[in-house]
Amino acid sequence: MKLLLISNSTNYKEPYLGWCQSLLSEFMKGSPDELLFVPYAGVDVGGKEYPESYDSYTARVRSVFEKLGKKVLSVHEVDDPVKAVNEAAQIVVGGGNTFHLVAELHNNNLIGPIRRKVMQGTPYIGWSAGSNVACPTLCTTNDMPIVMPKSFSCLDLVPFQINPHYIDPYPEEINDAIRHGGETRQVRLNEFLAVNRQVTVVGLRESTALWVENERITLKGTRNMIVLRHGSEAQEITPGSVFDFAIKPANIV
Repeated sequence: MKLLLISNSTNYKEPYLGWCQSLLSEFMKGSPDELLFVPYAGVDVGGKEYPESYDSYTARVRSVFEKLGKKVLSVHEVDDPVKAVNEAAQIVVGGGNTFHLVAELHNNNLIGPIRRKVMQGTPYIGWSAGSNVACPTLCTTNDMPIVMPKSFSCLDLVPFQINPHYIDPYPEEINDAIRHGGETRQVRLNEFLAVNRQVTVVGLRESTALWVENERITLKGTRNMIVLRHGSEAQEITPGSVFDFAIKPANIV
């Protein structure tokens, strides 16, 4: 199994997928020229029909991957999505709204086929919502539930939950005039852990990614990853660290 699970597609004032282009190139080195893109997290906010939204999203992703020498076919462009997944040489799942992504994966009966293909060795790339759905459930997404999926169950490719775009609490010295008075991200994740006490959550800060090969994981990027467990102190993993699916304390600094 080979996965690249990216926190975010874009950094402020940088090109789309710009920060991780070299990482994508390295991950796909020697892989087939074709990949299957899943655009279901992209929700049109301009008043057009969804297929047009998928078209524009696919065009944006295609322009990036073509520069990396890859041809992109979107699952929304084919008559038989399950067949397309079964024949895919690589699978790429983009970010957007996780609830919409999961709903459409279930509606098109793609959860089982994608999981089976990836477990058999087909490389998988996801960013934001696309990383979230590699987990057992969508329950650590940051997104608004704009639709109700048939199930919260996702691809279950890794045994822990990912929170993409993890944001640290404001430091104490920040101006009170701009301080948010509600829950921090960690408080909300602690709520999840309070009722899911056996689950581990990893917070992927911006400009970070998990490179997974079988059960060997390497943290890529420029920032630490935070590890949250019920009843335990939050712990940090530094870039370049290698650990396994258990994210054992011995691998954590």
